[in-house]
Amino acid sequence: MPGESAFIYSNRFGEFSFGGNHPFKVERFVLTYRLLESLHLLKSPEIRIVEASPASDTDLLSFHRQDYLHILKEFSREESRRADFRFGLGDLENPVFKGLFDWTSLCCGGTIEAVRQVMDLKCRAAFNMAGGWHHAHAARASGFSYLNDAVIAINNLLKHGIKVAYVDLDAHHGDGVQEAFYSSAQVLTMSLHETGKDFFPYSGFAREMGIGEGYGYAVNIPLASHSDDLIFEQAFQRIILPMLSAFAPDILITQMGMDILRTDPLTRLEMTTGAVEFAARAFLNTGLPWVALGGGGYDKLNTARGWALLWAVMSGQRVGDAFPETTRTLLEAHGYEQMLLRDRPHLAQPDDFCRAQDQLDRTVSLFERRLFPLHGI
Repeated sequence: MPGESAFIYSNRFGEFSFGGNHPFKVERFVLTYRLLESLHLLKSPEIRIVEASPASDTDLLSFHRQDYLHILKEFSREESRRADFRFGLGDLENPVFKGLFDWTSLCCGGTIEAVRQVMDLKCRAAFNMAGGWHHAHAARASGFSYLNDAVIAINNLLKHGIKVAYVDLDAHHGDGVQEAFYSSAQVLTMSLHETGKDFFPYSGFAREMGIGEGYGYAVNIPLASHSDDLIFEQAFQRIILPMLSAFAPDILITQMGMDILRTDPLTRLEMTTGAVEFAARAFLNTGLPWVALGGGGYDKLNTARGWALLWAVMSGQRVGDAFPETTRTLLEAHGYEQMLLRDRPHLAQPDDFCRAQDQLDRTVSLFERRLFPLHGI
């Protein structure tokens, strides 16, 4: 496979705002880009920097309902507050603002372009950090997500008979993507997330394995709160990698939400950037054409740090722990005191670890009885 990697970007990714009090900050896209520039991770001749362009209505209609898209467009045309709770629009979670449709369509188009880069132009990997809106449903916004870019990109692939594996590492269950392909055997969806017992979107339990022809092709790995890197790596070794090998997809699409990090203000997992690098190397080593998407992450700097390390692995580059002076100046200007790219190693408290280990063991035991035999594992 050729060594080129594609980085999908647009200056417009950071032009909009969910509101000053909303936890989702689009500034993280600009901060990540500037951090990558400062670390010289975008300069290799093996890297293509590709401008994102909006998704077409035809693409969007492959998943979303016409009436939903109509309202989303209408609400995006003016500054005045609008709401239609039938479609999940206009509440505190999913606010409406001028230009919303254009912005979300651009983010979605970035994912379509990333897939094109690996499937048509034969890059070994492509990254759209403005993708990963995994909670959006066909006619309802949810969880800060308005258009489900992963589903739309996968639908384009399915038209050509391509087998797709989708692996979601966000702290929140990838419910919108699972729902779209719950009865399909052509798409393997796997989601590693904080348990939905008391955590949005309150789904993603291990017993959710698909229906009809899709039974056995939805894989959920709910983790107990305070699960750490050791639990994360076990889940990879015991479930994710064996399932990828058995399914043998034509393309791998991953959602790399940085809200798994222990410093995230909205979640209760305890992973470090070491887990991010571990996952990135594991995905790269599959040898599959690989598209990575952004996703959650509500501490701007830590999200940028995690995505910088992800991109370094994706693009085959080495990066040190210490920030160069230009990076330190950038971070100090934003009021940050963290001056190392990587987290220090961290382990959960013994009681928390034991609870997390017990939950993972029970999930693996269920899969050994009901899931693995279906795939010859």
